[in-house]
Amino acid sequence: MNTLNLSPLFRTAIGFDRLARMVDSAAAADTSYPPYNIEKTGEEAYRLTMAVAGFGPEDIEITVKENTLIIAGRVGQESAQTELLYRGIAGRAFERRFVLADHIVVDGADLKNGLLHVGLKRVVPEEAKPRRIAIGAQPASEPKLVQAA
Repeated sequence: MNTLNLSPLFRTAIGFDRLARMVDSAAAADTSYPPYNIEKTGEEAYRLTMAVAGFGPEDIEITVKENTLIIAGRVGQESAQTELLYRGIAGRAFERRFVLADHIVVDGADLKNGLLHVGLKRVVPEEAKPRRIAIGAQPASEPKLVQAA
């Protein structure tokens, strides 16, 4: 049995729509093309490297929408001047989606030697960072009379 049915969980859980979409998209994803690596390059930094041989910067579109990084490659028109005898380099269109954790932002992208490098880093806003609360003496307040006798 290779399938996992989470529908009973989502029928009784409220507010987990993002988790449900993430599970559905992971189950339906084609994980073979194009190949990629995810590296941790620092304490709060990551790099996604994707093999996109045959694609130029104008053929690749990188979009971030609702904590999802979408990398799409569209094939340009081939020259009709040559006759292709064997195709070993896959040049088909692709769309690859990555779910980003909270506060992960795209730092930049670079295409070099057929490899697309996308830099990612975690940027936690000040209001979400842990704060140390100092314990100080509160001024004593006067006792209040609740009922006079």
